[in-house]
This record gives sequence, structure tokens and C-alpha cells, in this order.
Amino acid sequence: MAGEVLVDALPYIDLGYDDPGVREAAIAMVEEECRRYRPTKNYLEHLPALNTTAFETELMTAEFERIQNRLPMEPLSMKRYELPPPPTGKMNEVTAWLESVDNSMAQLEHQAVRAMNLELMSEYGCEMWKSYLETLVSMQAKCQTRLAEIKKEIQDVNWARKTKQTQGGEKLRSLEAQWVMLVSKNYEIEQACAKLEERLYQKKMELNALQPASSLRANEEERKDD
Repeated sequence: MAGEVLVDALPYIDLGYDDPGVREAAIAMVEEECRRYRPTKNYLEHLPALNTTAFETELMTAEFERIQNRLPMEPLSMKRYELPPPPTGKMNEVTAWLESVDNSMAQLEHQAVRAMNLELMSEYGCEMWKSYLETLVSMQAKCQTRLAEIKKEIQDVNWARKTKQTQGGEKLRSLEAQWVMLVSKNYEIEQACAKLEERLYQKKMELNALQPASSLRANEEERKDD
């Protein structure tokens, strides 16, 4: 079929790769191919356009726009870690005090959650880390087992390739020897035929040389009879 590539390399039986000049010749062929290949600016025009925004989120898009416009990054807001009182002009407003109280309650709850997390870590942290490490060890063992299986599969494939190529190499060598023998026999037959043709030609020449003498003798005998 059109477009198929015939791979006829047999690395397990082919010889001569390490011979002097082979590597240089291969590099020269690659360089020659690179010189003859002149890609145009639109050599990828047969491919669909690259979608660079397929995995972008709104946050990423906004950040890319900020970087493109060379705008500074917004500073980290530390407002939730502060307990500011209402502004001086709003000291008598209930709404301002309610906002301050809500902020204080939120930060208090946040600190309470942090304290709870610390207590939980102190009580269960060691056991959780042990369990986590056991999980990692189990995952590592499974990965090592899978890695060994993959290496064995690779080795089996390489052995199968080597066996197949070795058998193919023996068959190729046998066919090559048979071909050489047949070519040699054909050459011998051609030589024998050439010699026979030469002998036939010589015999024809001798026969042609004898025919005039025999005709003269026949004429002389006829005259004597007369």
C-alpha cells in the first residue's frame, strides 16, 4: 500500500555497523537529506490550528492578561487578619460596629479551627503519617512489581525479535548460499554452452573446408568413368 515503510533492518544479525567509515557515511546521508529538505513557513498548514486556550480557566486568562499588560500583581490582602475598629467618623454607627464584630467572630472561629486542627494532629498525626507511609510503601511495591513485569515483557519482546531474526538470518544465509550455487551453476552452464558453440562453429568451418575437396574428387571420378 502507498505510504507503507518497509523496514528491512535486522540488527541482531546484520554486521558491519562498527566498521570504520560506516557511522560517518550514515551521518553524511542524514546531512544530505537535511540539506535537500527545505521546509516552508507554512509546512504545518495541513494540521489543525493549535488550541492554546483549551485548558485555561478564567483566573488563568486574567493572570495572562495581567502579565501581557505588564501590570503589577495585586498585593495579598491581610484585612482578615486584622481587627480594626470602625472609622473615626463612624464610631456612632451601629452598622460599622456590626461589621467589626462579624470580622472579629470570623477570625475567632478561624483561630478555633486552627487550634482544633493542632489538637487533632497532636492526637492522630503520628498514626496518620504511619498509615500514609504504609500506603506509599504499598504503592511503591505495586509500582516495582509492575516495573518488573514491564521489563520482563520488554525482555520477552527482545528475545522473540532476536529468535525471529536469528531464524530469518539462517534462512537468508541458506537462500544466499543457494543463490550463489545457482548463479555459479548457471555460469558453468553458460561457459559449457559457449565452448560447445565454439566447437560447433569449428566443426562447421572444417565441414565447409572439406566440401570443395570432396566435390572435386567426385568430378574427377566422373571424368575417368567417361
